[in-house]
Amino acid sequence: MFILTIDQQGSRRVGDRVEELLEVFAALPAVAPGAPGLVRPFERTVGDEVQAVLDDAELVVDLALTVLRRGGWSVGIGAGPVHEPLPETSRAGWGEAFILARSAVERAKTRTRPVPLAVDGVDPVAAADAEAVLTLVAAVAERRTAAGWEVIDALRVGGEGSRQEDVATRLGISQQAVSQRLRTALWAEELAARPLAARLLATAGTERKVEQ
Repeated sequence: MFILTIDQQGSRRVGDRVEELLEVFAALPAVAPGAPGLVRPFERTVGDEVQAVLDDAELVVDLALTVLRRGGWSVGIGAGPVHEPLPETSRAGWGEAFILARSAVERAKTRTRPVPLAVDGVDPVAAADAEAVLTLVAAVAERRTAAGWEVIDALRVGGEGSRQEDVATRLGISQQAVSQRLRTALWAEELAARPLAARLLATAGTERKVEQ
């Protein structure tokens, strides 16, 4: 199981943004009530913190990167078992994954980190590897231009069947410009890295067996 704990940065300075983030999640079909992979929905847990329980590593990767793109949030991912049956709300849950998510989000708040994200799991080696891959992907995304994001967002809105020529027509630019923006944004490289991050997260949630 995966616990995604998200803590706001600088809330005293910018005000409480929790409701704003919850509205963002409410607009995402992937985390709509009853959606596959979402075990318990996002909710405010305490103060300016938001948390959810998930069982889909790929969804965790997508949501973590979505939050990091918005900026102003520290993201902690805990991968491991939880006490079952789970209560109706995430904030009432407990178990190792919850503890790991707490330690992860506290590490994510460290100012020296290149990206405010951390992963802790029952397999610490896989968790560290997942964190490294996610940090790299997020750091690349952080350096994208608005033009690069415009093309990426247009592709994602179109779904898996979306073609570059369709995006070019929609945005009023050439297909060559679309291709150039995607290359500069390293979008293909991110798409290749996301499944690796998800596999490492899944491994991080499974305690490694020690051979006797």
